[in-house]
Amino acid sequence: MAGIKRRYRDKNDITLINAIIHGDWRTKVTILISGFGNLVRGQIIKGLIFLGYQALTWFVFLSFGLKYVRDITTLGTSVVNQVYNEVLQIYVNVPGDNSLQILLYSIFAIAVLILGQGIHFAAVKSSYAAQVRTMDRKQRPTGFLQDVHDLFDKNMHTTMLSLPTLGVLAFTVLPIIFMVLLAFTNFNRQHQPPGNLFTWVGLENFRNVFDMNGFMGYTFIRVLGWTLIWAVFATFLNYVFGMVVAIMINKAGIRFKSLWRTCFVIAIAVPAFVTLLFMRQALGDMGPVNVILKGIWNFFGAEYTPIQFLRDPLTARITVIIVNLWIGIPYTMLITSGILMNIPSDLYEAANIDGAGPVRQFRSITLPYMLIVTAPYLITQFIGNINNFNAIFFLTAGGPMSTSYYNAGKTDLLVTWLYNLTVSFGDFNLASVIGILTFLVSAIIALVTFNITASSRKEETFK
Repeated sequence: MAGIKRRYRDKNDITLINAIIHGDWRTKVTILISGFGNLVRGQIIKGLIFLGYQALTWFVFLSFGLKYVRDITTLGTSVVNQVYNEVLQIYVNVPGDNSLQILLYSIFAIAVLILGQGIHFAAVKSSYAAQVRTMDRKQRPTGFLQDVHDLFDKNMHTTMLSLPTLGVLAFTVLPIIFMVLLAFTNFNRQHQPPGNLFTWVGLENFRNVFDMNGFMGYTFIRVLGWTLIWAVFATFLNYVFGMVVAIMINKAGIRFKSLWRTCFVIAIAVPAFVTLLFMRQALGDMGPVNVILKGIWNFFGAEYTPIQFLRDPLTARITVIIVNLWIGIPYTMLITSGILMNIPSDLYEAANIDGAGPVRQFRSITLPYMLIVTAPYLITQFIGNINNFNAIFFLTAGGPMSTSYYNAGKTDLLVTWLYNLTVSFGDFNLASVIGILTFLVSAIIALVTFNITASSRKEETFK
Protein backbone atom coordinates (compact mmCIF):
# COMPACT_ATOMS: atom_id res chain seq x y z
CA MET A 1 0.00 0.00 0.00
CA ALA A 2 2.83 2.38 0.81
CA GLY A 3 4.27 1.85 -2.66
CA ILE A 4 0.91 2.62 -4.26
CA LYS A 5 0.50 5.79 -2.19
CA ARG A 6 3.98 6.98 -3.14
CA ARG A 7 3.15 6.30 -6.79
CA TYR A 8 0.00 8.39 -6.71
CA ARG A 9 1.78 11.15 -4.75
CA ASP A 10 3.90 11.85 -7.85
CA LYS A 11 1.71 14.09 -9.98
CA ASN A 12 3.92 13.57 -13.01
CA ASP A 13 3.11 9.85 -13.07
CA ILE A 14 0.61 9.45 -15.93
CA THR A 15 -1.99 7.09 -14.45
CA LEU A 16 -5.76 7.03 -14.49
CA ILE A 17 -5.93 7.53 -10.72
CA ASN A 18 -3.62 10.54 -10.87
CA ALA A 19 -5.72 11.96 -13.72
CA ILE A 20 -8.88 11.68 -11.62
CA ILE A 21 -7.30 13.04 -8.42
CA HIS A 22 -4.90 15.69 -9.75
CA GLY A 23 -6.46 16.53 -13.11
CA ASP A 24 -7.64 20.09 -13.78
CA TRP A 25 -11.15 20.93 -14.91
CA ARG A 26 -10.33 20.06 -18.53
CA THR A 27 -9.17 16.58 -17.57
CA LYS A 28 -12.17 16.04 -15.30
CA VAL A 29 -14.54 17.01 -18.12
CA THR A 30 -12.72 14.45 -20.26
CA ILE A 31 -13.97 11.78 -17.83
CA LEU A 32 -17.42 12.49 -19.30
CA ILE A 33 -16.56 13.70 -22.80
CA SER A 34 -13.73 11.74 -24.38
CA GLY A 35 -11.08 13.90 -26.06
CA PHE A 36 -12.28 17.19 -24.49
CA GLY A 37 -8.98 17.87 -22.73
CA ASN A 38 -7.01 17.27 -25.92
CA LEU A 39 -9.29 19.53 -27.95
CA VAL A 40 -9.04 22.54 -25.61
CA ARG A 41 -5.26 22.13 -25.39
CA GLY A 42 -4.83 22.26 -29.14
CA GLN A 43 -4.51 18.52 -29.87
CA ILE A 44 -7.40 18.72 -32.33
CA ILE A 45 -6.89 15.52 -34.35
CA LYS A 46 -6.23 13.34 -31.30
CA GLY A 47 -9.21 14.86 -29.48
CA LEU A 48 -11.52 14.28 -32.46
CA ILE A 49 -10.36 10.66 -32.71
CA PHE A 50 -11.14 10.02 -29.04
CA LEU A 51 -14.48 11.84 -29.28
CA GLY A 52 -15.44 10.02 -32.49
CA TYR A 53 -14.59 6.65 -31.00
CA GLN A 54 -16.68 7.36 -27.91
CA ALA A 55 -19.61 8.44 -30.08
CA LEU A 56 -19.25 5.34 -32.27
CA THR A 57 -19.06 3.05 -29.23
CA TRP A 58 -22.25 4.38 -27.67
CA PHE A 59 -24.04 4.48 -31.02
CA VAL A 60 -23.27 0.81 -31.64
CA PHE A 61 -24.21 -0.16 -28.10
CA LEU A 62 -27.44 1.84 -27.90
CA SER A 63 -28.68 1.21 -31.44
CA PHE A 64 -27.65 -2.44 -31.71
CA GLY A 65 -26.45 -4.05 -28.50
CA LEU A 66 -28.75 -2.70 -25.81
CA LYS A 67 -31.84 -4.58 -27.00
CA TYR A 68 -29.91 -7.85 -26.77
CA VAL A 69 -28.26 -7.05 -23.44
CA ARG A 70 -31.71 -6.36 -21.95
CA ASP A 71 -32.77 -9.92 -22.81
CA ILE A 72 -29.62 -11.68 -21.65
CA THR A 73 -31.16 -12.68 -18.30
CA THR A 74 -33.97 -14.59 -20.01
CA LEU A 75 -32.40 -15.30 -23.44
CA GLY A 76 -35.76 -14.50 -25.01
CA THR A 77 -39.39 -15.05 -24.13
CA SER A 78 -41.36 -15.14 -27.40
CA VAL A 79 -41.18 -18.13 -29.73
CA VAL A 80 -42.07 -18.48 -33.39
CA ASN A 81 -45.87 -18.40 -33.82
CA GLN A 82 -48.13 -19.24 -36.71
CA VAL A 83 -50.71 -16.56 -37.48
CA TYR A 84 -53.48 -16.95 -40.01
CA ASN A 85 -53.21 -14.42 -42.82
CA GLU A 86 -56.72 -13.65 -44.01
CA VAL A 87 -55.48 -12.03 -47.22
CA LEU A 88 -53.37 -14.98 -48.28
CA GLN A 89 -55.61 -17.42 -46.42
CA ILE A 90 -52.63 -19.35 -45.10
CA TYR A 91 -50.75 -19.60 -41.83
CA VAL A 92 -47.51 -17.61 -41.77
CA ASN A 93 -44.68 -17.75 -39.26
CA VAL A 94 -44.19 -14.72 -37.03
CA PRO A 95 -40.53 -14.57 -35.95
CA GLY A 96 -39.84 -14.73 -32.21
CA ASP A 97 -36.72 -14.30 -30.13
CA ASN A 98 -33.51 -16.11 -30.99
CA SER A 99 -31.66 -17.19 -27.83
CA LEU A 100 -28.43 -17.86 -29.71
CA GLN A 101 -28.38 -14.38 -31.25
CA ILE A 102 -29.26 -12.77 -27.94
CA LEU A 103 -26.34 -14.44 -26.19
CA LEU A 104 -23.87 -13.91 -29.03
CA TYR A 105 -24.76 -10.29 -29.73
CA SER A 106 -24.88 -9.48 -26.02
CA ILE A 107 -21.31 -10.69 -25.61
CA PHE A 108 -20.27 -8.68 -28.65
CA ALA A 109 -22.03 -5.53 -27.41
CA ILE A 110 -20.51 -5.79 -23.95
CA ALA A 111 -17.06 -6.37 -25.49
CA VAL A 112 -17.48 -3.26 -27.67
CA LEU A 113 -18.51 -1.26 -24.60
CA ILE A 114 -15.55 -2.51 -22.55
CA LEU A 115 -13.14 -1.76 -25.40
CA GLY A 116 -14.68 1.67 -25.76
CA GLN A 117 -14.20 2.32 -22.06
CA GLY A 118 -10.57 1.28 -22.40
CA ILE A 119 -10.07 3.83 -25.17
CA HIS A 120 -11.93 6.39 -23.06
CA PHE A 121 -9.56 5.81 -20.13
CA ALA A 122 -6.67 6.29 -22.54
CA ALA A 123 -8.21 9.64 -23.52
CA VAL A 124 -8.34 10.70 -19.85
CA LYS A 125 -4.68 9.75 -19.39
CA SER A 126 -3.77 11.55 -22.63
CA SER A 127 -5.50 14.70 -21.37
CA TYR A 128 -3.62 14.46 -18.09
CA ALA A 129 -0.33 13.94 -19.94
CA ALA A 130 -0.99 17.13 -21.90
CA GLN A 131 -1.77 18.90 -18.62
CA VAL A 132 1.53 17.79 -17.07
CA ARG A 133 3.49 18.92 -20.12
CA THR A 134 1.90 22.37 -20.24
CA MET A 135 1.58 23.21 -16.54
CA ASP A 136 4.36 21.38 -14.72
CA ARG A 137 6.99 21.00 -17.43
CA LYS A 138 6.17 24.24 -19.28
CA GLN A 139 6.15 22.42 -22.62
CA ARG A 140 3.75 22.38 -25.52
CA PRO A 141 1.52 19.30 -25.90
CA THR A 142 2.78 16.85 -28.48
CA GLY A 143 1.31 17.25 -31.96
CA PHE A 144 -0.44 14.60 -33.99
CA LEU A 145 2.55 14.04 -36.26
CA GLN A 146 4.79 13.56 -33.23
CA ASP A 147 2.35 11.03 -31.78
CA VAL A 148 2.33 9.12 -35.07
CA HIS A 149 6.13 9.21 -35.15
CA ASP A 150 6.26 7.83 -31.59
CA LEU A 151 4.01 4.95 -32.62
CA PHE A 152 6.75 3.83 -35.00
CA ASP A 153 9.60 4.67 -32.66
CA LYS A 154 9.49 4.45 -28.85
CA ASN A 155 5.92 3.11 -28.84
CA MET A 156 6.56 0.58 -31.62
CA HIS A 157 5.63 -2.26 -29.27
CA THR A 158 2.14 -0.80 -28.91
CA THR A 159 1.72 -0.51 -32.67
CA MET A 160 2.93 -4.04 -33.36
CA LEU A 161 0.92 -5.71 -30.60
CA SER A 162 -2.38 -3.86 -31.00
CA LEU A 163 -3.68 -5.74 -34.06
CA PRO A 164 -2.68 -9.24 -32.81
CA THR A 165 -4.23 -8.44 -29.42
CA LEU A 166 -7.50 -7.42 -31.05
CA GLY A 167 -7.39 -10.59 -33.13
CA VAL A 168 -6.90 -12.74 -30.02
CA LEU A 169 -9.77 -10.97 -28.26
CA ALA A 170 -12.11 -11.28 -31.25
CA PHE A 171 -11.31 -14.81 -32.39
CA THR A 172 -10.15 -16.52 -29.19
CA VAL A 173 -11.33 -14.82 -26.01
CA LEU A 174 -14.89 -13.98 -27.11
CA PRO A 175 -15.57 -17.47 -28.55
CA ILE A 176 -14.26 -19.01 -25.31
CA ILE A 177 -16.56 -16.79 -23.26
CA PHE A 178 -19.47 -17.75 -25.52
CA MET A 179 -18.65 -21.45 -25.18
CA VAL A 180 -18.32 -21.24 -21.39
CA LEU A 181 -21.69 -19.49 -21.06
CA LEU A 182 -23.36 -22.24 -23.11
CA ALA A 183 -22.44 -24.66 -20.33
CA PHE A 184 -24.94 -22.90 -18.08
CA THR A 185 -27.85 -23.16 -20.53
CA ASN A 186 -30.10 -25.95 -21.82
CA PHE A 187 -29.02 -25.44 -25.45
CA ASN A 188 -29.51 -29.01 -26.69
CA ARG A 189 -31.37 -30.85 -29.44
CA GLN A 190 -34.75 -30.05 -27.83
CA HIS A 191 -33.98 -26.32 -27.61
CA GLN A 192 -32.72 -25.32 -31.04
CA PRO A 193 -33.28 -21.68 -32.04
CA PRO A 194 -34.98 -20.03 -33.81
CA GLY A 195 -37.78 -22.58 -33.53
CA ASN A 196 -37.24 -23.06 -29.79
CA LEU A 197 -35.67 -20.99 -27.07
CA PHE A 198 -33.05 -22.05 -24.54
CA THR A 199 -32.49 -20.49 -21.14
CA TRP A 200 -30.16 -20.47 -18.15
CA VAL A 201 -30.10 -23.61 -16.00
CA GLY A 202 -27.21 -22.81 -13.67
CA LEU A 203 -25.04 -25.79 -12.70
CA GLU A 204 -27.48 -28.45 -13.84
CA ASN A 205 -25.26 -29.60 -16.73
CA PHE A 206 -22.27 -29.98 -14.41
CA ARG A 207 -24.36 -31.97 -11.95
CA ASN A 208 -25.41 -34.31 -14.76
CA VAL A 209 -21.81 -34.86 -15.83
CA PHE A 210 -20.60 -35.54 -12.28
CA ASP A 211 -23.53 -37.79 -11.37
CA MET A 212 -21.78 -41.15 -11.45
CA ASN A 213 -25.11 -42.96 -11.16
CA GLY A 214 -26.46 -41.24 -14.25
CA PHE A 215 -26.04 -42.06 -17.93
CA MET A 216 -23.99 -38.95 -18.64
CA GLY A 217 -21.76 -39.36 -15.57
CA TYR A 218 -21.08 -43.02 -16.38
CA THR A 219 -20.04 -42.08 -19.91
CA PHE A 220 -17.88 -39.17 -18.77
CA ILE A 221 -15.82 -41.11 -16.25
CA ARG A 222 -15.12 -43.92 -18.71
CA VAL A 223 -14.28 -41.66 -21.63
CA LEU A 224 -12.01 -39.64 -19.30
CA GLY A 225 -10.32 -42.84 -18.14
CA TRP A 226 -9.67 -44.02 -21.70
CA THR A 227 -8.47 -40.52 -22.66
CA LEU A 228 -5.81 -40.58 -19.93
CA ILE A 229 -4.81 -44.18 -20.75
CA TRP A 230 -4.50 -43.26 -24.43
CA ALA A 231 -2.46 -40.14 -23.61
CA VAL A 232 -0.04 -42.10 -21.41
CA PHE A 233 0.57 -44.86 -23.96
CA ALA A 234 0.60 -42.54 -26.99
CA THR A 235 3.10 -40.22 -25.32
CA PHE A 236 5.55 -42.52 -23.55
CA LEU A 237 5.63 -45.36 -26.08
CA ASN A 238 6.44 -42.86 -28.83
CA TYR A 239 9.05 -41.26 -26.59
CA VAL A 240 10.75 -44.51 -25.56
CA PHE A 241 10.78 -46.11 -29.00
CA GLY A 242 11.79 -42.84 -30.65
CA MET A 243 14.70 -42.52 -28.23
CA VAL A 244 15.74 -46.14 -28.83
CA VAL A 245 15.71 -45.63 -32.60
CA ALA A 246 17.72 -42.41 -32.24
CA ILE A 247 20.32 -44.14 -30.06
CA MET A 248 20.62 -47.00 -32.55
CA ILE A 249 21.07 -44.64 -35.49
CA ASN A 250 23.58 -42.42 -33.69
CA LYS A 251 25.58 -45.32 -32.24
CA ALA A 252 29.22 -45.28 -33.27
CA GLY A 253 29.95 -47.68 -36.09
CA ILE A 254 26.46 -47.61 -37.61
CA ARG A 255 26.74 -47.09 -41.36
CA PHE A 256 24.34 -45.13 -43.61
CA LYS A 257 23.03 -42.95 -40.76
CA SER A 258 21.66 -40.39 -43.18
CA LEU A 259 19.75 -43.11 -45.04
CA TRP A 260 18.04 -44.37 -41.88
CA ARG A 261 17.09 -40.84 -40.83
CA THR A 262 15.72 -40.18 -44.32
CA CYS A 263 13.51 -43.29 -44.13
CA PHE A 264 11.90 -42.03 -40.94
CA VAL A 265 11.53 -38.52 -42.34
CA ILE A 266 9.71 -39.96 -45.35
CA ALA A 267 7.29 -41.66 -42.94
CA ILE A 268 6.24 -38.28 -41.53
CA ALA A 269 6.34 -36.51 -44.90
CA VAL A 270 2.99 -38.11 -45.70
CA PRO A 271 0.18 -36.16 -43.98
CA ALA A 272 -0.99 -37.99 -40.86
CA PHE A 273 -4.64 -38.02 -41.87
CA VAL A 274 -3.73 -39.79 -45.14
CA THR A 275 -1.90 -42.49 -43.21
CA LEU A 276 -4.79 -42.88 -40.77
CA LEU A 277 -7.41 -43.14 -43.51
CA PHE A 278 -5.25 -45.72 -45.31
CA MET A 279 -4.85 -47.76 -42.13
CA ARG A 280 -8.61 -47.57 -41.56
CA GLN A 281 -9.21 -49.23 -44.90
CA ALA A 282 -6.31 -51.66 -44.57
CA LEU A 283 -7.48 -52.90 -41.16
CA GLY A 284 -11.13 -53.35 -42.13
CA ASP A 285 -12.81 -56.76 -42.00
CA MET A 286 -12.31 -57.10 -45.75
CA GLY A 287 -9.15 -55.00 -45.88
CA PRO A 288 -5.76 -56.09 -47.23
CA VAL A 289 -4.44 -57.17 -43.81
CA ASN A 290 -7.29 -59.60 -43.19
CA VAL A 291 -7.20 -60.80 -46.80
CA ILE A 292 -3.47 -61.62 -46.52
CA LEU A 293 -3.94 -63.35 -43.16
CA LYS A 294 -6.85 -65.34 -44.57
CA GLY A 295 -4.69 -66.51 -47.49
CA ILE A 296 -1.96 -67.68 -45.12
CA TRP A 297 -4.46 -69.51 -42.90
CA ASN A 298 -6.11 -71.17 -45.90
CA PHE A 299 -2.73 -72.23 -47.26
CA PHE A 300 -2.19 -74.28 -44.13
CA GLY A 301 -5.74 -75.62 -44.30
CA ALA A 302 -7.04 -73.66 -41.30
CA GLU A 303 -10.28 -71.71 -41.16
CA TYR A 304 -9.78 -68.00 -40.69
CA THR A 305 -12.05 -65.60 -38.82
CA PRO A 306 -11.35 -61.94 -39.71
CA ILE A 307 -9.72 -59.97 -36.92
CA GLN A 308 -11.96 -57.06 -35.95
CA PHE A 309 -9.20 -54.51 -35.62
CA LEU A 310 -11.60 -51.57 -35.46
CA ARG A 311 -14.89 -53.18 -34.35
CA ASP A 312 -13.87 -54.99 -31.18
CA PRO A 313 -13.52 -52.50 -28.26
CA LEU A 314 -10.28 -53.84 -26.77
CA THR A 315 -8.67 -54.62 -30.13
CA ALA A 316 -9.64 -51.17 -31.47
CA ARG A 317 -7.98 -49.45 -28.53
CA ILE A 318 -4.80 -51.45 -28.95
CA THR A 319 -4.87 -50.79 -32.70
CA VAL A 320 -5.07 -47.01 -32.39
CA ILE A 321 -2.12 -47.02 -29.97
CA ILE A 322 0.01 -49.15 -32.31
CA VAL A 323 -0.92 -47.15 -35.43
CA ASN A 324 -0.08 -43.95 -33.59
CA LEU A 325 3.46 -45.28 -33.08
CA TRP A 326 4.00 -45.19 -36.85
CA ILE A 327 3.10 -41.49 -36.83
CA GLY A 328 4.77 -40.43 -33.59
CA ILE A 329 8.10 -42.29 -33.42
CA PRO A 330 9.78 -40.38 -36.32
CA TYR A 331 9.09 -37.01 -34.64
CA THR A 332 10.61 -38.16 -31.35
CA MET A 333 13.54 -39.74 -33.20
CA LEU A 334 14.41 -36.45 -34.88
CA ILE A 335 14.13 -34.45 -31.66
CA THR A 336 16.16 -36.88 -29.56
CA SER A 337 18.77 -37.28 -32.29
CA GLY A 338 19.62 -33.61 -32.05
CA ILE A 339 19.87 -33.86 -28.26
CA LEU A 340 22.03 -37.01 -28.35
CA MET A 341 24.52 -35.35 -30.69
CA ASN A 342 24.92 -32.49 -28.19
CA ILE A 343 25.67 -34.59 -25.10
CA PRO A 344 29.33 -33.87 -24.21
CA SER A 345 31.43 -36.84 -25.28
CA ASP A 346 33.78 -36.42 -22.31
CA LEU A 347 30.95 -37.62 -20.04
CA TYR A 348 30.95 -40.98 -21.81
CA GLU A 349 34.77 -41.11 -21.84
CA ALA A 350 34.87 -40.54 -18.09
CA ALA A 351 32.19 -43.20 -17.61
CA ASN A 352 34.23 -45.70 -19.65
CA ILE A 353 37.32 -45.00 -17.55
CA ASP A 354 35.26 -45.63 -14.40
CA GLY A 355 34.12 -48.95 -15.83
CA ALA A 356 30.47 -48.05 -16.51
CA GLY A 357 28.79 -50.26 -19.08
CA PRO A 358 26.28 -49.20 -21.77
CA VAL A 359 23.28 -49.73 -19.48
CA ARG A 360 24.82 -47.68 -16.66
CA GLN A 361 25.84 -44.94 -19.09
CA PHE A 362 22.31 -44.79 -20.46
CA ARG A 363 20.78 -44.67 -16.98
CA SER A 364 23.21 -42.15 -15.52
CA ILE A 365 24.05 -39.90 -18.50
CA THR A 366 21.80 -40.28 -21.53
CA LEU A 367 18.40 -40.63 -19.84
CA PRO A 368 18.82 -37.78 -17.26
CA TYR A 369 20.10 -35.46 -19.97
CA MET A 370 17.25 -36.39 -22.29
CA LEU A 371 14.59 -35.99 -19.61
CA ILE A 372 15.73 -32.61 -18.36
CA VAL A 373 15.85 -31.24 -21.91
CA THR A 374 12.70 -32.89 -23.25
CA ALA A 375 10.43 -32.66 -20.19
CA PRO A 376 8.55 -29.63 -21.59
CA TYR A 377 8.20 -31.49 -24.90
CA LEU A 378 6.84 -34.56 -23.08
CA ILE A 379 4.28 -32.45 -21.25
CA THR A 380 3.26 -30.75 -24.49
CA GLN A 381 2.89 -34.09 -26.23
CA PHE A 382 0.86 -35.52 -23.37
CA ILE A 383 -1.58 -32.61 -23.44
CA GLY A 384 -1.63 -32.79 -27.23
CA ASN A 385 -2.56 -36.47 -27.07
CA ILE A 386 -5.40 -35.73 -24.65
CA ASN A 387 -6.74 -33.52 -27.44
CA ASN A 388 -5.53 -35.71 -30.32
CA PHE A 389 -8.64 -35.48 -32.47
CA ASN A 390 -7.14 -36.69 -35.75
CA ALA A 391 -5.70 -39.99 -34.55
CA ILE A 392 -9.07 -41.20 -33.26
CA PHE A 393 -11.48 -39.55 -35.67
CA PHE A 394 -9.79 -40.58 -38.92
CA LEU A 395 -8.98 -44.12 -37.76
CA THR A 396 -12.03 -45.30 -35.78
CA ALA A 397 -14.34 -42.25 -35.69
CA GLY A 398 -14.68 -43.04 -31.99
CA GLY A 399 -16.13 -46.48 -32.64
CA PRO A 400 -17.16 -49.08 -31.95
CA MET A 401 -20.25 -47.36 -30.58
CA SER A 402 -21.68 -48.55 -27.27
CA THR A 403 -25.27 -48.52 -26.03
CA SER A 404 -23.95 -48.13 -22.48
CA TYR A 405 -22.39 -44.77 -23.40
CA TYR A 406 -24.21 -41.51 -24.05
CA ASN A 407 -23.56 -40.82 -27.75
CA ALA A 408 -19.96 -42.07 -27.49
CA GLY A 409 -17.85 -44.99 -28.64
CA LYS A 410 -15.24 -47.14 -26.95
CA THR A 411 -12.31 -45.27 -28.52
CA ASP A 412 -13.78 -41.78 -28.17
CA LEU A 413 -11.60 -39.24 -26.39
CA LEU A 414 -13.14 -36.28 -24.60
CA VAL A 415 -12.45 -34.10 -27.64
CA THR A 416 -14.03 -36.50 -30.15
CA TRP A 417 -16.98 -37.05 -27.84
CA LEU A 418 -17.38 -33.28 -27.65
CA TYR A 419 -17.35 -33.16 -31.46
CA ASN A 420 -20.07 -35.80 -31.72
CA LEU A 421 -22.22 -34.07 -29.12
CA THR A 422 -22.18 -30.85 -31.16
CA VAL A 423 -22.08 -31.87 -34.82
CA SER A 424 -24.04 -35.10 -34.70
CA PHE A 425 -26.45 -34.64 -31.79
CA GLY A 426 -26.74 -30.90 -31.11
CA ASP A 427 -26.09 -31.13 -27.35
CA PHE A 428 -24.10 -27.91 -27.23
CA ASN A 429 -24.59 -27.38 -23.50
CA LEU A 430 -23.08 -30.75 -22.56
CA ALA A 431 -20.32 -30.34 -25.13
CA SER A 432 -19.45 -27.01 -23.55
CA VAL A 433 -19.18 -28.66 -20.13
CA ILE A 434 -16.91 -31.34 -21.60
CA GLY A 435 -14.76 -28.63 -23.20
CA ILE A 436 -14.38 -26.81 -19.88
CA LEU A 437 -13.48 -30.00 -18.02
CA THR A 438 -11.00 -31.01 -20.73
CA PHE A 439 -9.28 -27.65 -20.35
CA LEU A 440 -9.15 -28.00 -16.56
CA VAL A 441 -7.70 -31.52 -16.76
CA SER A 442 -5.09 -30.42 -19.31
CA ALA A 443 -4.14 -27.26 -17.39
CA ILE A 444 -3.81 -29.03 -14.03
CA ILE A 445 -1.72 -31.86 -15.45
CA ALA A 446 0.54 -29.44 -17.35
CA LEU A 447 1.13 -27.12 -14.39
CA VAL A 448 1.68 -29.86 -11.81
CA THR A 449 3.96 -32.04 -13.94
CA PHE A 450 6.11 -29.15 -15.14
CA ASN A 451 6.65 -27.82 -11.63
CA ILE A 452 7.81 -31.22 -10.34
CA THR A 453 10.18 -31.89 -13.24
CA ALA A 454 13.88 -31.12 -13.10
CA SER A 455 13.47 -28.77 -16.08
CA SER A 456 11.87 -26.13 -13.85
CA ARG A 457 14.22 -26.67 -10.89
CA LYS A 458 17.58 -27.22 -12.61
CA GLU A 459 17.49 -24.94 -15.61
CA GLU A 460 21.21 -24.22 -15.36
CA THR A 461 22.35 -27.84 -15.05
CA PHE A 462 23.15 -28.54 -18.73
CA LYS A 463 24.52 -25.24 -19.95
